[in-house]
Order: sequence, then structure tokens, then C-alpha cells
Amino acid sequence: MSSTFVHLRVHTEYSLIDGVVRVPELIDAVAAAAMPAVAVSDQCNLFAMVKFYRAALERGVQPIIGVDLLLREADAKLGASRLTLLCQDSIGYRNLARLVSRAYLEGQSSAGIPLLDRQWLEPATTCGLIALAGADGDVGRALLRQREDAALLALEHWLAFFGDRFYIELQRLGRPEEHHYLPAAVRLAARRGVPVVATNDVRFLTAADFEAHEARVCIHDGTQLADPARPRRYSAQQFLRSAEQMSALFADLPEAIANSVQIARRCSLRLTLGQPRLPDYPVPDGLAPNEFLRGQTELGLEVRIAALGLGEADSERYRARLRAELEVICPMGFAGYFLIVADFIRWAREHGVPVGPGRGSGAGSLVAYALRITDIDPLRYDLLFERFLNP
Repeated sequence: MSSTFVHLRVHTEYSLIDGVVRVPELIDAVAAAAMPAVAVSDQCNLFAMVKFYRAALERGVQPIIGVDLLLREADAKLGASRLTLLCQDSIGYRNLARLVSRAYLEGQSSAGIPLLDRQWLEPATTCGLIALAGADGDVGRALLRQREDAALLALEHWLAFFGDRFYIELQRLGRPEEHHYLPAAVRLAARRGVPVVATNDVRFLTAADFEAHEARVCIHDGTQLADPARPRRYSAQQFLRSAEQMSALFADLPEAIANSVQIARRCSLRLTLGQPRLPDYPVPDGLAPNEFLRGQTELGLEVRIAALGLGEADSERYRARLRAELEVICPMGFAGYFLIVADFIRWAREHGVPVGPGRGSGAGSLVAYALRITDIDPLRYDLLFERFLNP
């Protein structure tokens, strides 16, 4: 990478609270500035990931996938602290996806904001992830309260999980607290031998977009632009600065600029898109999914035949149809698909969740009928399996 700086903190319009950056425009701007990479770290979500990943690769820009996470603090008065995680590789991506999912499923606050509990973060769940923590993290908050011992304790906590993948984040956005935070953060980093990195916490592409961004924030907060008492959490300097601007801004801390490129070099996530992927269905030991599906459908069909009261000739016609369908399903790799659908349909029926008799071309499958995915007899109504699946 020949660039002297890479943006590692960018919120797009998918940060529904505070971002107005559109992904195509972001990639255009990064490519025009000859920056080799850029990170999107939307707040508590990965909604922009696929769109961002594809757009970046099309323009020859390295996409770095990240998330700004909010951590639940024991002292509710302080509010949630922030930790930015960037994916180094596929292991880091899977860990990050699990953390984000868990925040939505188990950690939502009364205001509907997904929060992470600290005990969810441990060496196993942080593997493959690079962490950035700034003034709005627990280390930074302790420094702003002039409690350097508490800041060091918080830092040691994160180093136990991330080691050399933890960076202290520095920003110069014109905020009053920066005058105290920056020198204190640099001292702490030097004292403990932790690298620092510069970011610009981007919320909009150009300085001229600041008012549009503030309007977005006001819509979310239910406040008015003209209200002098409304909170002003952002500055007009949170735009996509050029590498030259960032280098000039941190001329006294060149290592903070160089480390942004170093972090980008450490990230090499490769995603496979456009290919359907099913989870592995847990079949009994010693059986392959195809064998298990055959056994389950044969048993299920016999139950159906007994309930229908069919004679031997008709029963054999059903069995022949089942064999014919399985000769299509199994070689095409759809055994897991039928087993998975049958599993959640069975769970729904057992837990009182209404399930219809079947719809669309799937109702033409005798395998689906035998597994109780559907309740429509396809032979009785001359329904074609080939409408659903054929070689």
C-alpha cells in the first residue's frame, strides 16, 4: 500500500442513527483519492457489508469490514462505551457476526439499542479481530476523568484479549475534551507499549454535508436544528479527509498515521458471495445426509399410506414416486435442505405455531408430504414434483 493513510472509522447511511454516507459515493471518493483501502464500521450492524464489499472490489479498493459496538457498563449513568472491531480474516468475521447477533438477540436495552455484555468478549470470541478504542471507550473515559490507574487497568483487560491487535484511537475533530485526552492517551500508550492510530470518525463525505447530517440526527433524536439546547455530538470536521490532510493534522504523531496503513495490511477478509450455503444438518453418527433423508422419508411415507388406507398397488405407486424424487434430490445436494425445513416445521407444529398445508411448487413433492412439511397429497391431485425440482 503506497497511501500514507487509510480511513478505519466510517459510518454509512446504514448507521441509521448518525451516518449519511452512501456506499457507492464512498468508494468513488476513496478511489479518486487513491486510497488503497477503507473500513466501514457502522454502529452495531453489518447491514452495508455485502454492498460495500462488492463495490470496493469493483473499484480495486480493499474493503475492511468492521462494526462500532456499544458495551454495557456497570454504571448506567455513564452510558454505553464504544469499541470498534475490524475483521482480519474469516475467523474474525464469524466472531464479529456472532457478537452482533447476540447483541440484538440478548443485549437490547430498553431503548432498543443492541449492547454487548463484557463477559461475551474473551480470547476465543475476539480471535481474528482488531480493536480500536478512543475517547468514548472505557480507557478514554478513565483518562478524561484523570484516573490514569483506572485507564491502565482497563487497558490491561483489553490486552489480555487482543494483545498486539489492540490500538488506542486518536482523533482531532475540534472537540473540547481532545486537549486533555490526546496527551494522556499518548502517554498511556508509551507507558504500556501499545500502538496508537489516527481516525477521523467519518459521518459524511464532505464538510458541506454537515448540515444534512445534523438534520438526520435531529430526525432521529426528535429535536430541531435551530434549537440551541439540543445536544451537539458531532463536528463539521467528521468528513472523509484526504491522506494529506490527515498527515498534516497528525504531523506530530506520524506513527498514528502509519499504523492506519499497517492495520489495513493486517486485514485480508475474503467473502464468497452469490453461492447458497446451508447449515450442516446434524445426522446420527455413521449416516450421510442422503441416507438419513431416505430413511426418514420411507418411514414417513408408510405412516401416510396407513392413514390413507391404500391398497398394495396404490402403495407401490407412492413408493415408486418417492424413490424417483429421491433420485433427483440426493444427487443434486438438496437432502440437507429438506431435513432443515422438516426440522423447523416440526418444531412449529409442536409449539403451537400455525403452519399451512403447503403452497407453491413445493406442494408437488411427495418427500415433503412424507416428512410432514406439507399436508397435500401430490398424487391425489396430480401435482408435479418437477415444477419444484428437476435436473
